[in-house]
Amino acid sequence: MNQENIPEKKFSTGVISATIWKNKGISKDGNPVEFRTVSLQRRYTDKSGEWKSTNSLRINDLPKAILVLNKAYEHIVLKEQTKEDTGEEVEVEDVE
Repeated sequence: MNQENIPEKKFSTGVISATIWKNKGISKDGNPVEFRTVSLQRRYTDKSGEWKSTNSLRINDLPKAILVLNKAYEHIVLKEQTKEDTGEEVEVEDVE
């Protein structure tokens, strides 16, 4: 069961974004666990000019999606390596 789900970091380029979610829950054996998930979305305006979002991408969106997903993956991997190396969680600064 998921107890908490908060955004940890968001990478975006244009209308494409990848959000890293920090999740906390309870494992099957009753111990607290922490894990991360990533959501991908594209923002657009409808015919009336209202902003909407979708998970459906156009072919020209794919390079931007790859970029933000790679950044999200890099952030998660570096955060986990830093946590393992030092024994504590350290914020990793993004290079833009």
